[in-house]
Amino acid sequence: MKPFVINSHGKLVFPATVLGELDFSVLDSLDQFTAVIGRDFEAKAPTGTDLLERIESGSYDSRFPLLRDLAQNLFWVNRFTMTMFDKRPTRFRDLPRGRSDVFLPVLTPWEDGDRKVSAVENAYRSLPATFDEAAEDRAFALLFDVFRHKRHHATELPAMKPTVAELLAQPDALTWVLPAHDPDYPTFSLTEILDADEAVPELEALSRWAMVLHNQYPWERADTTLRAVGEIGDDDVVIALHPRNRDVTAFIDRVRSGTVPAAAPAALPPVEPVAPYPPTRVREAFAVAPVLEALSVVRGELVCSNDDVIRNASFSWSPMSAAEISTKTGIDERRYSERPLEQLALDAALAALEHSGRTPAEIGAVLVATCTSDRLIPSAACWLSGQLGILQTHASADIVAACAGLPYGLSEAVRLLQEVRRPVLLVCVEKFSDKIGAVRTSRMIFGDGASAIVVAPGERSDVELLQTYASGPVSEVNSIIWPNPEFDNDITVYGPEVKSLVQRYLDQMLGELADEPDPDRPDRPMIDSIDLIVPHQANKTMILGLADKAGLRHDQLYFNIETMGNVSAASIPIAIADAVRDGAITAPVRVFAPGFGAGAVGGYAVLRVDPSIVAPERAATPPATAAADDRRTTDRPTTTDDVREAFGE
Repeated sequence: MKPFVINSHGKLVFPATVLGELDFSVLDSLDQFTAVIGRDFEAKAPTGTDLLERIESGSYDSRFPLLRDLAQNLFWVNRFTMTMFDKRPTRFRDLPRGRSDVFLPVLTPWEDGDRKVSAVENAYRSLPATFDEAAEDRAFALLFDVFRHKRHHATELPAMKPTVAELLAQPDALTWVLPAHDPDYPTFSLTEILDADEAVPELEALSRWAMVLHNQYPWERADTTLRAVGEIGDDDVVIALHPRNRDVTAFIDRVRSGTVPAAAPAALPPVEPVAPYPPTRVREAFAVAPVLEALSVVRGELVCSNDDVIRNASFSWSPMSAAEISTKTGIDERRYSERPLEQLALDAALAALEHSGRTPAEIGAVLVATCTSDRLIPSAACWLSGQLGILQTHASADIVAACAGLPYGLSEAVRLLQEVRRPVLLVCVEKFSDKIGAVRTSRMIFGDGASAIVVAPGERSDVELLQTYASGPVSEVNSIIWPNPEFDNDITVYGPEVKSLVQRYLDQMLGELADEPDPDRPDRPMIDSIDLIVPHQANKTMILGLADKAGLRHDQLYFNIETMGNVSAASIPIAIADAVRDGAITAPVRVFAPGFGAGAVGGYAVLRVDPSIVAPERAATPPATAAADDRRTTDRPTTTDDVREAFGE
């Protein structure tokens, strides 16, 4: 988990986008590590030679693009040390010689360094400010102080560093040396980094980058030299590298031992099913008619605007403005919550039960559709059943169907309704804000929220058609991944593959609706009887483009993605509630609700939505720390008592 924080200025801050830390527990090989470094630190960063060429060719028209390139260059220079090691100035005489977990860098003098330093300084002085001269000068002072005293070449730096003993066996090898070291050399605290405050979002991100890079060299840089190991005196200070944590140490040990991870088996080629899967015509297929009694919505209580995203831009991102995010995704803001996922689900469930007039004792089953729960035992649905005080259900289970959570959840709820013949509580809930890290595509899109629906037995079905799909080509099945070791276990979206699966499913869905007759007017195809389309709110720009290809009019579709972002399983029910709030639904209407996403899942529901089912929204409740965060209650017996009781003692 990589949660956001609220800094002293009341702003959202995402520490994972700037600190450059990696989770080495998910990296098995040096090839994996260097691939991550190549993508996040090298792909977009200019070398010193690149900076010189860009300056001499007049590529920069103002200061900020130069500052951005300078910062990216310095993150690239520190790509191995900042991800793997703590740098500790140490007297040479005090350096342990026999330990396998203390290292020294081998460095090569910087070629043409003076010329590159001079070019950067002169270019900055001659260029006009881009946004704010004072803020840009502050960032430049920090960045340039690091750049001008760099000393070493960075292109061929090895990922694996020699131990002290290994370097002593190479007396001609060069490493950092200081004549002395002030242990009180000023650095920025984490609080100071998170509290960076600039009026221009791009400059706030740059300010954080500059402070993090300053902290990579906590010594008097002007005194730093490169010296052959055989010429270092006992009282000279060297820069010892210590693994940041035990996961880094274990990774180094795996690489040094030559352990090779087992290769994943190759996937079989995809084949078509022996016959199509027709949608379920609910009135004809089931005896118990499902009625939608209530629909509640719980939003993340914090707004994360596009400006907030840019304020937290990672050094690995390509340049993008807040306006460009809006153009690319159709999203202006998304909602984040400090509440845990379970609390969002509970708040939504309580509101839906109250609006339906149902008591927990009447609920026959509880379903939770989510792809972001980190709770396995008990499941979120079982936890929720217990919190609601339900002594027993016919079934309480989680459904991991990502963005098709609503059609999957409704399909299961309708089936359970036939068995239990009493209301089923379906909760669709997601919390993405702490699972995104530094992945820009995910940070732009995803948000937090929940919705709960009470599905009860009734006289006339509110659910007309149900359809679910899954699978496809492996590239589509793996188009959205969490956790993803290749992206530091952050949720990752591969856009072209997602667009491919959405196009495939949308064509299939519309084809089925064209073939299925309206149950009330058999001479009319269902597609002609749809009053409103409320799609999964994935990416407005993408969906409108696909809708154009399918011949759908824009006024047939309802979106709330501008203010909610993509809330995966919860996106469709929240959008239905917002359609009522915004007056797009003012009387009972027939809604087509298609969903598609991770795992190459897809599905849709054709529903009769009465605006009266939408519950009034409640104010956010504080996080349930004892129930959801600690996941223990204060009156539980001790672990030893639990064991004794389990074994009947």
